Amino acid sequence: MSPAHLSRHRHQLPLLLFLRHHRTSSSAAASPLRVPLAHPAFLIWSSNTSVGKTLVATGLAFASLFSPAPAPSRFLYLKPVQTGFPSDSDSLFLFDKLASLSLLRKPRFPVLASHRVLRASAPAAASAAALSLSEARPRDGGDSDFGMVDLGVREVRRLEGERSGNGDGDEAVSELVSETVFAWKEAVSPHLAAERESGVVEDSVVVEMVEKGLRCDLYRPFRLPAVLVGDGRLGGISATISAYESLRIRGYDVVAVVFEDHGLLNEEPLMAYFRNRVPVLVLPHVPEDPSNDLMEWFIDSRGIFDVLKNIMKSSYLERMQTLLDMPKKARDIFWWPFTQHTLVSEDGVTVIDSRHGENFTVFKDQDDKSLNQMFDACASWWTQGPNASLQTELARDMGYAAARFGHVMFPENVYEPALECAELLLGGVGEGWASRVYFSDNGSTAIEIALKMAFRVFSADIGILPEHSIGDASEKQPELLVLALKGSYHGDTLGAMEAQSPSAYTGFIQQPWYTGRGLFLDPPTVFLHRSVWKLSLPAMIHNKSFEFEKMTFSSRDEIFCKSRDESDLSGIYSLYISQHLSGSRGSKYIGALIIEPVIQGSGGMLMVDPLFQRVLVNECQRQKIPVIFDEVFTGFWRLGTESAAELLGCVPDIACFAKLMTGGMIPLAVTLATNAVFTAFLGESKLKALLHGHSYSAHAVGCTAATKSIKWFKDPQMNHNVIPQGKVLRELWDFELVTQISSHPAVQRVISLGTLFALELRAEGSNAGYASLYSRALLQMLREDGVYVRPLGNVIYLMCGPCTPPEICSQLLVKLQRNLEAFHRARGKAETGDVTNAKPSSRPTHIRSSV
Repeated sequence: MSPAHLSRHRHQLPLLLFLRHHRTSSSAAASPLRVPLAHPAFLIWSSNTSVGKTLVATGLAFASLFSPAPAPSRFLYLKPVQTGFPSDSDSLFLFDKLASLSLLRKPRFPVLASHRVLRASAPAAASAAALSLSEARPRDGGDSDFGMVDLGVREVRRLEGERSGNGDGDEAVSELVSETVFAWKEAVSPHLAAERESGVVEDSVVVEMVEKGLRCDLYRPFRLPAVLVGDGRLGGISATISAYESLRIRGYDVVAVVFEDHGLLNEEPLMAYFRNRVPVLVLPHVPEDPSNDLMEWFIDSRGIFDVLKNIMKSSYLERMQTLLDMPKKARDIFWWPFTQHTLVSEDGVTVIDSRHGENFTVFKDQDDKSLNQMFDACASWWTQGPNASLQTELARDMGYAAARFGHVMFPENVYEPALECAELLLGGVGEGWASRVYFSDNGSTAIEIALKMAFRVFSADIGILPEHSIGDASEKQPELLVLALKGSYHGDTLGAMEAQSPSAYTGFIQQPWYTGRGLFLDPPTVFLHRSVWKLSLPAMIHNKSFEFEKMTFSSRDEIFCKSRDESDLSGIYSLYISQHLSGSRGSKYIGALIIEPVIQGSGGMLMVDPLFQRVLVNECQRQKIPVIFDEVFTGFWRLGTESAAELLGCVPDIACFAKLMTGGMIPLAVTLATNAVFTAFLGESKLKALLHGHSYSAHAVGCTAATKSIKWFKDPQMNHNVIPQGKVLRELWDFELVTQISSHPAVQRVISLGTLFALELRAEGSNAGYASLYSRALLQMLREDGVYVRPLGNVIYLMCGPCTPPEICSQLLVKLQRNLEAFHRARGKAETGDVTNAKPSSRPTHIRSSV
């Protein structure tokens, strides 16, 4: 097949080869997809049609099974999809040629060879039956699946070898397995053949069939190394390079390029292009006479196939050694963030071979040394959103941007990616309030910029901006503070840390310069507990006259209802905020409000009462205090809407975005601002401009990724979770499962919103908080169950992407629920009733922490 068609026709697969195929028993099949690496496995791709892909596969089988090795070998050839059947059958071709070659060149050991075709369309099955090749029958005696029927096609031969035994079954025997999974009669593309022959097969079904046959998923998630059959004909150089680059952009490793010699010396420019990165092998010209049985050609080509086989085996051994060495090397040279290295053993290092969509492919150095698929429930530190299709699109578009622009400086310049990205931002998350886009490189620096913007416009508005001593640092100036919430977290740079309340990150041991330049309010939170959404008020807000019945909600939607603005609680919030803002601070001013809208992520996945934040925003804007929304985590559909401001029902003066903005593929951040904020920096002197910037501001690759991701996430054609009318995501987390988990005795509280599900484990003392190791056992259980999680102390969260199907989210919740029960039972036995007798606080623990 042509690799260029991979994204559209995913079940038009390359050939799959297993050298020394390792059999596994049915009991070894695990829930998460996995592929053993006990023996080499390769994909064979071609750069065009009729370039000899099947010949190469047959030649490799010949070189493997007919080698003078001291021990017998196994070789499996799999053709997932075959058209033109039965007149054209690659698996039968390989099977027959090996049998014919054994008459001319005996293998060292006898070969037990088998050929099988599993399913075919009705026309293909009828043709096979007419040729006495099969006894077609419906599967399991019932109706055929998708118009496909099972075939009774199975042929077994014994190819005699130099060391033929007595036939009693005790002698050493090599093995050849040659199979076709699905077959259609018409010699057209599989999708077209399936449509015409009423034999439609979903891509997932092909995956399932291959998995059942080989006990593993063999497509892109496992990134099997590839051999590319190039094109030696006129025009073949560009076709081969295009195929190679198509594979590379999808993350494949190509271990060798091999093609037929057509006398055009295509190998010379190809070798110059690959620069010794990939071996290029040239096979003799294939006889064009249809009557030629190719026996002489295979024998003459044996040396080339031996070289290719050795290259493949060497690449396999090198890959295995790399995977085995990585944990120790990582512990020796990495300094991981937010990690106590004394708590990480070599066995505790996760070796990630690749990512495909929302899944990691993780190498496990166990008995069978396998690659295992794990759902990334951390969304790779809250940045990831692409499914497999978007990942490929982003890789292609980012490659284009890198090739076109490399990097160009931004000040006083314009280029398409930056301009299109800025326009999309102002027409999306900034619609109706923002007029300017300021680019930076990550969320923390976007916050630093936002603080500078807010302090400038505040100073100008209240008349404390020095007009005649711009740039004079010696003149004493008023001190500006921020208004922020306890439990908030706005980044790791020094200025951003000053805008957050004291926590494990701001103490002297972590940040000796920290002073906490702000007024930090304790916010009310909402959460789900025992199937009921509840409100928790901090002591300073709690009002005895406020009725207890009003501390619960009939649904999550009620929490966000604007009618709450007229409630008694709204007045209580307003009074509490006004009292704090009216306090005397001498020469100090509250120069900005900064909040994480709705969800405090690093603070422990706390859901702040949106009514409180709305009242807070309105009061600050009434007093001309600029409002900053830190949407680095919450923006771009993380909470179910493109901007969390839509959930609050109010808009900021300044907002910061990053993470999901680029689909999580590459760092980029923006700070959006109103026109009033922008004009505060205008003047005749450059010193009045915003003197802040980054070498990679608005880099073309990042802006291109952001443009693609922003469009993709909000397009119902691409993202089937988007409800066009409401501009929101459909519910991703099953309500019944969520409520069941919220009622579990081990759970203190639950949050479910947008792409986020979080729970806090019931714990006290050292078992609660960011430094807690309480959840480690549950963490390990989930990882073994195919879910990669990283906790926030005793808070466990699952995070998906805006495009994740709800069915996947339900599977995650089922796994969480199952492992949570096992964890709870184990803790109960280990703690001899301590957990049962403990009296958890009525209010969830507020974890002042980060990831």
